[in-house]
Amino acid sequence: MTTRDDATDATEVTEATEVPARLSPWAPLRHRIFLALFIAQMASNVGTLMQSVGSAWYMGDLHGSPALVALVQTATFLPVFIVGIPGGALADIVDRRRLLLVTQMIMMAAAVALTVLAFAHRVTPLSLLVLTFALGLGTALNGPAWQAIQPDLVPRRELSQALSLGALTYNVGRAIGPALGGLVLAAAGPAWVFAVNALSFLGTVLVLAAWRQERPESRLPSETLAGATRAAMRYGMNAPVLRRVLVRVAALMVPAAALQALLPIVVRDSLHRGSGTYGALLACFGVGAAVAAVLRPRFEERLSRDGLLVLATVLLAVGLLVDGFVHEPVAVGAGLFAAGVGWTTAFTTTNVAAQSTLAAWVRARGMGLYMLVLTGGIALGSALWGTLAGWSLAGAHLVAGLMLLSGLFLVRRWPIATTATIDASPVTGVDPVVTLVPRPDDGPVLVTVTYHVPFEKVRSFVEAMRGIERHRRRTGAYQWNLFRDLAAPDRFVETFVVDSWAEHLRQHSRNTTATDARLEIVRAYSERGVDISHLISAYSPGALEAVELQGTVELQDAVERPGADALQDAAADDDAG
Repeated sequence: MTTRDDATDATEVTEATEVPARLSPWAPLRHRIFLALFIAQMASNVGTLMQSVGSAWYMGDLHGSPALVALVQTATFLPVFIVGIPGGALADIVDRRRLLLVTQMIMMAAAVALTVLAFAHRVTPLSLLVLTFALGLGTALNGPAWQAIQPDLVPRRELSQALSLGALTYNVGRAIGPALGGLVLAAAGPAWVFAVNALSFLGTVLVLAAWRQERPESRLPSETLAGATRAAMRYGMNAPVLRRVLVRVAALMVPAAALQALLPIVVRDSLHRGSGTYGALLACFGVGAAVAAVLRPRFEERLSRDGLLVLATVLLAVGLLVDGFVHEPVAVGAGLFAAGVGWTTAFTTTNVAAQSTLAAWVRARGMGLYMLVLTGGIALGSALWGTLAGWSLAGAHLVAGLMLLSGLFLVRRWPIATTATIDASPVTGVDPVVTLVPRPDDGPVLVTVTYHVPFEKVRSFVEAMRGIERHRRRTGAYQWNLFRDLAAPDRFVETFVVDSWAEHLRQHSRNTTATDARLEIVRAYSERGVDISHLISAYSPGALEAVELQGTVELQDAVERPGADALQDAAADDDAG
């Protein structure tokens, strides 16, 4: 089944280029900074996963209900709902290295505070949730920036492997962290688990402090946080391929959240075991996830991205059903191993698909949307399944498994296979040709593009312009239309409005290879080329102070000055009327 978006967005897709030779899954480790961050993040993830074990188990020791136990995971991921999109916008307009340093320090401070409270035996369910939320807040701000720097660390050809290795650091942490967490928890108590996590951030902080990232220079004024956030929302609403990825992520993560949210309850109530078994079972999940990260290039050779998500869905559903209905630890461990393979396959496939659709200028913002859907789905799912488990633990697993399997029907309606052939590499922008130069914040700006299209091509031209509308809107336009001249039926005028002159200049720098190809296609419909005009509101603050390019002459006609008072009197009369 082909959707309308598939047809109209063929513009964003270019021919795939074959990779000349199979890349090793370890190829990105040849790059020094990537290797250093890989090692530091692996250590940090071990600490984070140790803390997740300690927090969830400690909540049970504090006599928390099943809903409170599940809310530990909700508190970890819910901050993404609050700062996910603004965090992505922030990462696109500030120095990402410095932002990452700040977020790492926020997380370290929260972990230290939890450690101190635990040693003082002053932790309560509320303080545990609040400090877990603070750690989640740091993670939510860290995530988009971290994802956005990956293409800066490795060549484009190795990006897929780099993202897989990024998932590997988390999943090796998942394999080692829970087991270590369970051992430390049983031997020394939760305070030492929290202390190890606090120390684990140190390596990443040191590497980031030593890294000197080259930032491209721009002659344009920086975007404001509010403006960048609006641009992120506008982009998301006008990027159908990215939306398909986000729909698939939500369909997977909401039900899959039951796996980890309910595992402490499964261990206590179904298996009647302790923290050591809990850590070992989480390790089984992590081992499966790590294996999938290493084998993913082989999987990718045999399956499309949609096929990989089908495989991931089935494996996650198997893990859920085994968790809910089998009461043997070994069998549950095997089910969790399969689910771990499915989890990494789903995460890495959707991550690569999302990155593939995003231009450099919006990469962090787009990944902020991705992280919002991913972790927000886990947060909401955890709360949902924790509440349902209070009624029936097996029933919660069954409903989650069936919901996962029903998501298989989304493959035909929202396919993501085309993300493998999108070329989002930037195209050098050309400044608009104007005689007058307004100030950067002057606006709004009205742009008109005139086409002369022969009668036999009118219908296909009008349909092709739908793709141009989405391109204009996602790169900065908040109004768009296409008009036909009734006196000259072959004449079409495209109009779009942008907030300011600076935003329109940014728009010229936001083209990608794929969208540039689409623009060339629609321009070819016009028999006499295209005519472009740029108009600025005469009532914007600096419109009358704009200068001519040749002589920088101020546009304040002395003849008009004597009439200024009369114009003000007329305006006052209008207000009175």
